[in-house]
Amino acid sequence: MNKDPKELHGFLKGTLRKQLDFAQTDQKRGLPPPPLEKPPPPDGPLYALPKPGTWQGISPVSVEQAIHNRKSHRRFSQKPLTLNELSFLLWATQGFRQRVNEATAFRTVPSAGSRHPFETYLGVRHVDSLLEGFYRFLPLEHELVYLFSEVEMAEKMTKASQGQEFVGKSAVTFYWAALPYRTKWRYSTASVKVIALDAGHICQNLYLACEAIGCGTCAIAAYDQELTDSLLRLDGAEEFVCYLAPVGKVPLS
Repeated sequence: MNKDPKELHGFLKGTLRKQLDFAQTDQKRGLPPPPLEKPPPPDGPLYALPKPGTWQGISPVSVEQAIHNRKSHRRFSQKPLTLNELSFLLWATQGFRQRVNEATAFRTVPSAGSRHPFETYLGVRHVDSLLEGFYRFLPLEHELVYLFSEVEMAEKMTKASQGQEFVGKSAVTFYWAALPYRTKWRYSTASVKVIALDAGHICQNLYLACEAIGCGTCAIAAYDQELTDSLLRLDGAEEFVCYLAPVGKVPLS
């Protein structure tokens, strides 16, 4: 059901103006912080990714050029991504820079209080050296963990994105799933706002990084929440998809 514009305006305005009592957060109560990263499943095969500084085939692109050329792409060639290229995109969007303490780590994108509430899931279809299937990025180790395969994967990805066919035709689709408590631990009721802002930071970095490897992407917020969470085998409560973006090589034409 569509909301009345005045109602939406009132909700947004109220959320932005709401004052947060930091004395009432779980952090101030002395509760332990949530883990910086979900541990991989014990039986999940791990794939080491090429480390930053060792990438091959990544052309230097100026910030000016990347910003100027950035646009949404919905047509992709069938050329696969290399593991170097995928590693670069993952580093650009959620790469680990420095661990400060048990509760805080710096990454390549800004996040309110360095809480970084997102896990990156990948629907991999055409990436050299990787089997088709679903993976999760482990930013602290800069590795991938293989999760599972899916029959008719492309068709299910398309259906979950409300019939947007280019999702199923991508080389890889990035799914960012929020674990709200990572942010709520520090920001309580303000978490709704800052988690949404953090998602935008991540996806913009993906757009710009794609410009360095001849790829394109398109941010997607229109998707079936239950189907998408189910596809990634998320509970939809403690962890759920907030944003997704298919990536593929841009056709020369």
